[in-house]
Amino acid sequence: MTRAPAWAGLVWLGLACQEVGAALAVTLFPRVGAIGMVALRLVFSAVVLMAIARPRIRGIARSSWWAVVRLGIAIAVMNGLFYLALDRLALGVAVTFEVLGPLVYAVVVARRASAWVWAGLALCGVIALGGGGWDRLDAWGVVFALGAALMWAFYIRSSADVGRAFPKLDGLALAMVVGTLLSLPVASFTAGAALLDPWLLLLGAGVAILSSTIPYGLELLALRRLSQAAFGILMSLAPATAALAGWLLLGQAMSWLEIVGLTIVVIASAGAVLVKPRRERGDEDPFTDTGPITTSLS
Repeated sequence: MTRAPAWAGLVWLGLACQEVGAALAVTLFPRVGAIGMVALRLVFSAVVLMAIARPRIRGIARSSWWAVVRLGIAIAVMNGLFYLALDRLALGVAVTFEVLGPLVYAVVVARRASAWVWAGLALCGVIALGGGGWDRLDAWGVVFALGAALMWAFYIRSSADVGRAFPKLDGLALAMVVGTLLSLPVASFTAGAALLDPWLLLLGAGVAILSSTIPYGLELLALRRLSQAAFGILMSLAPATAALAGWLLLGQAMSWLEIVGLTIVVIASAGAVLVKPRRERGDEDPFTDTGPITTSLS
């Protein structure tokens, strides 16, 4: 039987692909803009998911459609704000701010006093992330990243509703179409004819595959053997993975104090995952208690 570390390696590989895709997207911002890049990514992600899921359209309840619309809004806005943040902040910094969304969500859902210890630790990490001077960070970039964090929390809640209303990937595929339809008009206005450039379309498809298709597939495979707790801890490594990708692919170096802040947020995120809600606590083995978990598409 395949050992848990091997499945954990799939999760990390998915994270690496996701951040490489984000780094590639950053290089395309000068030509197509942040929102244009979001539209390209969502278009190809929607095409792939619709081809795989082939969701049934007829007979869907109005409440289920509303759940799909909410998730589609979350996907479009979350990715839009995240890419706008990437246009102004280093990749590792942007992801560190964004991961605060699921961290705070985990703290609130846990409803335990100990969970707030991790929230306080995360706040210390964010303060350190300022590198001793918040003037070094682009103010709008921070606002966009925090907005993406808020939308990530909304995405988690919306995704849970869609997961209950639809089988397999059907709801996500439909929500991705909604997100695409929401982002295309804005992207057409900001990017114009650049969206029809064959080379940019090819690169946009590459970003979609790296940032969505491959990570999602690897995560689904890993979640058959890993627990929610173990998976969540691995996902908390996203800021560190992003910082490494930003350094290797974009030359985005970080100060030692920023690295300390990023590390603190990673630890706080892992700690928040381990604090289970009151109704779900038990003596589960963190590497065998399997179950559904929602991840970000950023």
